Amino acid sequence: MKGLMKGLGVTFKAMTSKKVTYKYPDVPLALPDRFRGIQYFEPDKCIVCNQCARICPTECITLTGKPNPDPEKKGKVIDTFDINFELCILCDLCTEVCPTEAIVMTNNFELASYSRDDLFKNKEWLYENNENIRKENNSAMTTRGGIKKDV
Repeated sequence: MKGLMKGLGVTFKAMTSKKVTYKYPDVPLALPDRFRGIQYFEPDKCIVCNQCARICPTECITLTGKPNPDPEKKGKVIDTFDINFELCILCDLCTEVCPTEAIVMTNNFELASYSRDDLFKNKEWLYENNENIRKENNSAMTTRGGIKKDV
């Protein structure tokens, strides 16, 4: 009997407390500054070094380049950059190794779809994903060639 009264006490206490709910679809969630969401990719900054594809633990990044058509400029230009979000664990390793910061994390996290084929994203889609870029990526740049400050 004592256990029943104790359980009812917990129930009545919970019934009178303030409800904690979110109006999520209508009002966006306030996410922490260091939240790791979907990547933003800027193809103009990419030097096709393949470091992002090499460090990816799930091997979800595919990056190809072609020789620069301008004979005066050396190096490569990006041809394709694809991420398979079916495999991506949003670990932030690809953004950490990118020497030109062509890949940065955003606070976007909504990738729900009815088809797995919709989870393959190309460089055009990632370039258009420029909303809610993390604050540290916008303000933590120094003037020394794009090196991040320790946060």
